Amino acid sequence: MSVLNSPIPRFHLAVPVDDMAAARHFYGEVLGLEQGRSAGTWVDWNLQGHQFVTHLAPARAEQIHNPVDGHDVPVPHFGLILAIPEFHKLADRLRAADIEFVIQPYVRFEGQAGEQWTMFLLDPAGNALEFKAFADDDQVFAV
Repeated sequence: MSVLNSPIPRFHLAVPVDDMAAARHFYGEVLGLEQGRSAGTWVDWNLQGHQFVTHLAPARAEQIHNPVDGHDVPVPHFGLILAIPEFHKLADRLRAADIEFVIQPYVRFEGQAGEQWTMFLLDPAGNALEFKAFADDDQVFAV
């Protein structure tokens, strides 16, 4: 099934970056996202069927954090929910690229509703990304 005919709507998200060359390297080479249309001040990326856009915006606000499961989670943040093997493959890819984690890959809420693998990192502009994986996909919205 084409992503255009997917029963799940795709999202569009645009984030600010302060260096387009660094953004192209990080999203294109480190994360391995396919690049779509672009201009001098923006780039469309294919984030597993979602339209993710980096826009040149040199001014950055201070990062805010909230406590979750004993860690300071950066806010705002975005990312993907992956299958567990994909999560570990991405974690290995990030380690190989010497990416510094804000929160190292670990199991959050272990033994509780919503148990998940999670990791946080920053792109070169300071945008926070979270990638996570659930052993039980029915637990994504568990309370």
